[in-house]
Amino acid sequence: MTGPTLGDGSPTHGPPADPSTPWPRRVYEQPSTELARALLGARLVRHDGAGRTAGIVVETEAYGGPDDRASHARAGRTRRTAPMFGAAGHAYVYLIYGVHSCLNVVSDGPDRAGAVLIRAIEPVDGLALMRTRRGAAPGADMRLAAGPARLCQALAVDRALDGHDLTAADRLWIADADPVTAARIADAGIVTGPRVGVAYAGDWASRPWRFGVRGHPSLSRPFPVEP
Repeated sequence: MTGPTLGDGSPTHGPPADPSTPWPRRVYEQPSTELARALLGARLVRHDGAGRTAGIVVETEAYGGPDDRASHARAGRTRRTAPMFGAAGHAYVYLIYGVHSCLNVVSDGPDRAGAVLIRAIEPVDGLALMRTRRGAAPGADMRLAAGPARLCQALAVDRALDGHDLTAADRLWIADADPVTAARIADAGIVTGPRVGVAYAGDWASRPWRFGVRGHPSLSRPFPVEP
């Protein structure tokens, strides 16, 4: 995790950039499983009228196209899934239980419908604002965005950002972390496991398409014990 890379392992845009500089679209134009790994250690930034909040991505889940029985794309292009079938580098925000928002990053390219769910971040900027948004959430700051719904609540991400272009430094974007943070996350290593809550998907449910920073306190839940 020395910065985002393309599928062949080559860096996407040279040395670490200013954390305020969004990743270019070509970073996102890779398979969802590759992007899910590349996002670990990246900086997710939200800026709105209340101020700026940000965190380091520590957990992701990859979802494929229509063949992936765990993916929303299995239903084809619908009004809800349209962002998944569009250009890479856009946000796909949907509701679970009709209440909680979940933030996904569109991968691959037009009509391929890959996406990566951002499951957890390590809060680094705007912690007081995050805690205000989380209301009476108990526990340490590290747990404020430990889960996809918590993350969206902490960063004020909702359906208004569905289809938002993440390559523009406006409202919501993804950038490189600072070198010290990137090195710390890289040293921890990556752990993988099956995706969460997709038992209905048959064999697709067991694919190790959930990725996390090993042992990080902001993970949404523990990964299976490695042999």
